[in-house]
Amino acid sequence: MPNELRKDLRAVFTTRQYMISEDFEIFYYSDLHFTPTQPHSHSYYEIYFFVNGNIEFNIGSETHHLIPGDVVLMPPGVSHYAISHDPGKRYQRFVLWVSRDYYQHFRSISPDFAYIFQLAEEEHRYIHHYDTIAFNAFQSKLFEIIQETHQTRFGKDAKVDLLISGLILDINRSIYERDNPPKLRETAHLSQSLITYIDNHLTEPISLDDLAREFFVSKCHISHVFKEHLGISIHKYIQKKRLALFRDALRENGEILSTFTNCGFTDYSSFYRAFKKEYGVSPSHYQMQISKESAEYENRTSSVSN
Repeated sequence: MPNELRKDLRAVFTTRQYMISEDFEIFYYSDLHFTPTQPHSHSYYEIYFFVNGNIEFNIGSETHHLIPGDVVLMPPGVSHYAISHDPGKRYQRFVLWVSRDYYQHFRSISPDFAYIFQLAEEEHRYIHHYDTIAFNAFQSKLFEIIQETHQTRFGKDAKVDLLISGLILDINRSIYERDNPPKLRETAHLSQSLITYIDNHLTEPISLDDLAREFFVSKCHISHVFKEHLGISIHKYIQKKRLALFRDALRENGEILSTFTNCGFTDYSSFYRAFKKEYGVSPSHYQMQISKESAEYENRTSSVSN
């Protein structure tokens, strides 16, 4: 964008810390002699785009030296202020104020608008850095918003809404995808799909070969993904789920040999060792406990009836 246009879009810095507009206010500042502000907070959200300068940004009790390309989101009620350590260096930044109601308007459209706001309010993650290309794209959109606010063309308000919502959504998308890389999302999806498949086929034979054919990935990859996300091997998970299934089914059936085969086990000795290791007693001992509990329950019921 031509420098002349950028000069036209500059705002004169004001120490005003309240909104006049109901929805948003946007400023492009480029100051050689920055007037420092005192620690303050807002009743609205402030999204701050740092372009240039030697600036120290204080948020609460923490101090951050800003780097060009930093985007800072300050929620309502959080104290902050900026200090310039080189008054002779031009201090350039965009500031976008968003009212609570305007934010809720976008959030009502989709919860995807809320990601960075929740990071700031719940995890106190206020600052996100962008490379030159990504940040320049934001600058272009910010200048477009400022230009549109200076227009009197038909559809101005609708256009501004679209531009601001697009900007906020782009920031949310970029941070979400940075926090949740595609590879991580894909492996999490595979892990959940494996769990669902196993749970639905517990009484059937399940092998790594079967899973590899079902999901079109290697056995090694399946083993690695499952262990990474659940902390145990697939074999151990299947065994635990089948043991729990047997334990519950035994209360209904009461027959060990038929129940253990119906729960996906094929070898009794392996099943016996696994059950005793998991629950501390043998299957027959557990069966006796069930019988004892059942008899005691019947006696109590009979006593109450009499």
